[in-house]
Amino acid sequence: MTYVFVSFLISVIASATPLLLAATGELVTEKSGVLNLGVEGMMLVGAVAAFAVAHGTGNIMLAVGAAVLAGGTMALIFGFLTLTMLANQIATGLALTIFGRGFSALVGAGYVGIAAPTLPKLHLPVVSDVPLIGPVLFGHDALIYFSFAILAATSLFLRRTHGGLILRAVGDSHNAAHALGYPVVFIRYLATLFGGIMAGLAGAYMSLSYSPLWAQDMTAGRGWIALALVVFAAWRPLWLLVGAYLFGGIMYLSLYVQGLGIPIPSPLVSTLTYIVTIIVLVIISRDVRRIRLNQPASLGKSFHATA
Repeated sequence: MTYVFVSFLISVIASATPLLLAATGELVTEKSGVLNLGVEGMMLVGAVAAFAVAHGTGNIMLAVGAAVLAGGTMALIFGFLTLTMLANQIATGLALTIFGRGFSALVGAGYVGIAAPTLPKLHLPVVSDVPLIGPVLFGHDALIYFSFAILAATSLFLRRTHGGLILRAVGDSHNAAHALGYPVVFIRYLATLFGGIMAGLAGAYMSLSYSPLWAQDMTAGRGWIALALVVFAAWRPLWLLVGAYLFGGIMYLSLYVQGLGIPIPSPLVSTLTYIVTIIVLVIISRDVRRIRLNQPASLGKSFHATA
């Protein structure tokens, strides 16, 4: 029984990590007043880039770096189209997702069914061998610990630093921030770039750890769930952590139910996560005050100002 419980917790942590990474990046992006719906596409491009480099070089660090570069490049493309060329953010984000799906499928066609190096699990002497606590807390790969660290750093940055205050000011009123002399477009570029890098890392985790292989559309809608998580958390980092593990648990539970052989139609089980996502969003959308207090006022609005 203990083994089953430990295995369940480890699986939930693994399932939640790509959601947490991608949602943390999107949180910062949206705090700057930019809405990027291309998270799913950026995750897929990051996943295929990481897998291709890992297979070609055998070097995990290079593979993770390739995912960062791929996600960042996609984000810069989005930034150029929306912040410089003033394209509609929603339409551009959707186009980015469609492009990411097609491009990753094209690049990854030759890697289907091929093995590649995976992210190594960290093992700390003594503590990793402690029953129950050791495997759950001290037996994961570096990206899982990085997801906690970057979320904590993001929370501190947004709430406790001058740079975080400027970022939130840009998201709340870009006209006022511009009038004070802050380079609004440049700040939004940086926030968008951070979101792309985090989405690329989430994709790398998918192809190098969670499912150490390449499969077309392997993110399976996690980019969209990450977007929903930001709304669920009302743009607050702590609730982002809660939401990521809640949805991660639901995603794993759907697979666990299938493994138990419970007579529930497979398509219904597969859609359980997305059904719950819709239900949660409908419920929290009724709390208008909670959303208005935390949502950046200029979110989703195209804006151009000279840097």
